[in-house]
Amino acid sequence: MKLLGTNTSPYVRKVRLVLLEKNIPHTYLVDAPREPGSQVARANPLGRIPALILDDETCVFDSPVIAEYADTLNNSPILIPRDDALARMRVKRWEALADGIMDSAVAVRNETIRPVDKQEPNNINLHNLAITRALEHAAAQLGRQQWCEGAAITLADLAMVSVLIYLDLRQAERDWRGAHPNLAAWFARVSARESVRATMAG
Repeated sequence: MKLLGTNTSPYVRKVRLVLLEKNIPHTYLVDAPREPGSQVARANPLGRIPALILDDETCVFDSPVIAEYADTLNNSPILIPRDDALARMRVKRWEALADGIMDSAVAVRNETIRPVDKQEPNNINLHNLAITRALEHAAAQLGRQQWCEGAAITLADLAMVSVLIYLDLRQAERDWRGAHPNLAAWFARVSARESVRATMAG
């Protein structure tokens, strides 16, 4: 299978982490949808990344669907609980929280790269406030736990580490570590994993 994406996309990183943590063989192709000759629009009718192309050319999209599909391919590890409905909900809720932060961070990024006279400060403030609230919620939910949910790594951790890496990239001025030391300690531990280091290397 082939995964189409870019190195900076937090949605792509989340999916890459799932595939790497589960040791699922795949080829990762850097393919920016806006670049001439991109395969993305031909594979995914939405023209978005990530796009996972299976061996029979079936395209799986978008990141929550890819993550859930990939998690069913083997049991080592199980990243989305299968036999506990509440635990499953909590992991998927963490993913939704992380994806929501991603959505707002991308919106801020897209707004700030426009010419200054074309930017909408109210829109930037709205999304930045949403990010702040979501990080406060994440830190409160994490508490002193080693993992976001349960006794082992799950999709919740992979989604959250992905968005925090993106915030470091696009909002370096945001001192989320100072505001949330428990989240910072958790991030330091999770980001040291081989899978995370691999996605940060390219």
